[in-house]
Amino acid sequence: MGALRWAIRYAERTGATVDVVYVWQVPALYGDPVRVLRGDRIAEAAQEALRATVDGELGGRTSPKVRCIPQGGYPSQALVERSAAADLLVVGNRGLGGFKGVLLGSVSLRCVAHAACPVVVVRSPD
Repeated sequence: MGALRWAIRYAERTGATVDVVYVWQVPALYGDPVRVLRGDRIAEAAQEALRATVDGELGGRTSPKVRCIPQGGYPSQALVERSAAADLLVVGNRGLGGFKGVLLGSVSLRCVAHAACPVVVVRSPD
């Protein structure tokens, strides 16, 4: 949330557009077409949750422009790939991993090391 809040405030000051990218890993499923359909449901649920989160942060404001981009894949890989077309990448310092004492999580560390644009790492409150 801190990274989203920071990106929105930055975009308000600079006139930038914010692309909010939410990446989830789809488990490998073999031979069960019913389970494969779950990917569509995951995408739908991700879009709804992402939109609700962004709308909550915007609080009814229509500026800055924010695009919600949910996608399946590996988070660090997807963010690094998207950084090639970005002016700035904003990430939180920790994700869902259980190592709270670690300064940077694996996704933010990979983004800092491999992104094609500058990266801002926003520290989450302890």
